[in-house]
Parts: sequence; C-alpha cells; structure tokens
Amino acid sequence: MNGNAAPNKSRKEQLMTEKLHVVRNQKDTVFRMLFREKKELLELYNALNDSAYNSPEKLTIYTLENAIYMNFKNDSSFLLDSELNLYEHQSSYNPNMPLRDLVYIAKQLEKYTRNDTIYSSALVKIPVPRFVVFYNGTDVQPDRQTLRLSDAFEKKTAEPELELKVLMLNINFGHNKELMDKSRTLREYAQYVDRVRKYAKLMRIEEAVERAVAECIKEGILEDFLSSQKAEVIAVSIFEYNEEEEMKKIRASEYREGKAEGKAEIVAIIRKKAGRGLDSEKIAEILEMDPDYVKRISDLLVEDPDRSDLQVAEILVGQKEPQ
Repeated sequence: MNGNAAPNKSRKEQLMTEKLHVVRNQKDTVFRMLFREKKELLELYNALNDSAYNSPEKLTIYTLENAIYMNFKNDSSFLLDSELNLYEHQSSYNPNMPLRDLVYIAKQLEKYTRNDTIYSSALVKIPVPRFVVFYNGTDVQPDRQTLRLSDAFEKKTAEPELELKVLMLNINFGHNKELMDKSRTLREYAQYVDRVRKYAKLMRIEEAVERAVAECIKEGILEDFLSSQKAEVIAVSIFEYNEEEEMKKIRASEYREGKAEGKAEIVAIIRKKAGRGLDSEKIAEILEMDPDYVKRISDLLVEDPDRSDLQVAEILVGQKEPQ
C-alpha cells in the first residue's frame, strides 16, 4: 500500500461523522486518549497494515453511537482510502465482538448511504470494513486470533452466507513484538500498563498509578503525553483499574451462578452503578448482562433500599420471597 488517498472529504464522509446521539457522560480509556489524534492513529494503522501513509489529514475520524465498554468510550473509528476501520480496546475477552460489530457497521453504512437509493439498478459503493480488537486483559490469550460471527450461529454451516471477522490482537507487554516495534506509541502504552499492574500488586492503586506515571515520564515512556495530561491520565487509569476489578468479580460470580453469595457480588456492582445515576438499560449495556435480569435487580433495590446485597441475591435464587 502507498500513501495516496483522496485529499478532500466527500459528502459521504461528512455523513459518517455526524452523531445521532452524543454520549457526554462517558470517559475515554487511556488507550483512546492516546489514539484519538490523527497522527497517532495513522501510526497504528501503518504498523498494522505495513503501509506508509504520511498525511494524517487524509484520515477521517468518527465515533460510533453508544460504543461503550464498562464506563468508557473505547472505539477509534475512521475512514482512510476507502476503508472503514473500527479499532476497539478491550481489557476482557469478549467472544461477541463480531455480533456487536455487525450492529455497529450496519448503523454506519446506513448513514453512509443516506443520499443513495439501494433499491435502484445501480450498484451502491461502500468502503471496505476492517475490524480490530486490541486486547490487554489479564486472562491468557494468544498474540492474535480471529473471531467469527459464524461461531455464534446456533447451527453450524460449512459456508456461512453471512460472515464478519474480527482480528483480536494481544497488546500486553511482551506480546506481538513485531507490531510493537512498528508503533512506538503502542509499545510504550503496553509498558505503562504493565507498570501500573505490577505496582498495583504492591500498593494502593492510586499510589501505583502515580508511581508508574512518574517513572515513565522520567524514562521517556509516553513522556509528552503523560506530562501534558498527567492529571487526567491518573484519574482515568485508576477508574479503569477499578472497573476491571468489578468485571472480574462478575466473571468469577458466573461460576457460582446458583449461589446467593455469587449473585450478591453482582447486586453490589449494580447498586453502585445505579447510585451513579445510571438506569438499568445502561448498566446492562456496560456490564454486558441480560437487560431483564439487571432490571429485576434494580427493581428490587428500589422497592426496598434497605435490603442487603445478600438478601436481594437470596430473592433471586428463590430462597426467600419478597416481603
């Protein structure tokens, strides 16, 4: 590939950047803070595709409606040279990414073809979709793997008529060395996350993050980024870590699904998020849980705020009926 792309933004590209509903109460992850600028995003694209684009202004960034993971905006989505790229950062393995991306891409293509008629005899051209997940969770995952929509089909078929593939890359420190060598920003991000996690085992998360930030600045790791946005990076890093810990509790409780103790952990997390003003639908989206199940828990909490987490859990497993 080369660095030649159409320099002018077309009407279709303008449509892609229009937001249907802007979510203003969500935070960027540190990953997205790093790659929300065109220069760094183009660097990452070139590293992934062995390309040599050198004009960031030819890249058109847009944000998907409701592309939320936990409490964060986590997508970096853009058009470049007739390719529609969706990059997502995940700190926990999610086998449902192909299905989620199918919903996302359908919405965006609907916007992209708004001024065209798909019922005419003329072929309506669309950009080439590309889907990549950058994973840096603590569960063991290979350097790279392909997630397929067809894996979710209830009935297996040799040649699925609808398919969507998502490339999942492990960007933890020590993984995907060739990719890291091509993108300094990605490599130094992995180093920063590794230090935060290492120190979090030895001290409070607040102290761990501040120590990691100070050391990285001193050693030239993400130096400009951390120096210019130090306070925000520290706050977001702490929040990210705490949210990851909550997700771990939910995953662990899934192994004890039939026990009240396991459900009580889920109730506690839902209570906490409801206390932040989130409704049950948004909580279910963030936690990737069944909306009806989350609403049932929310209703029980509203019905009697004095119920303990365990009491609510006992009602859920049928050990006690609502009083």
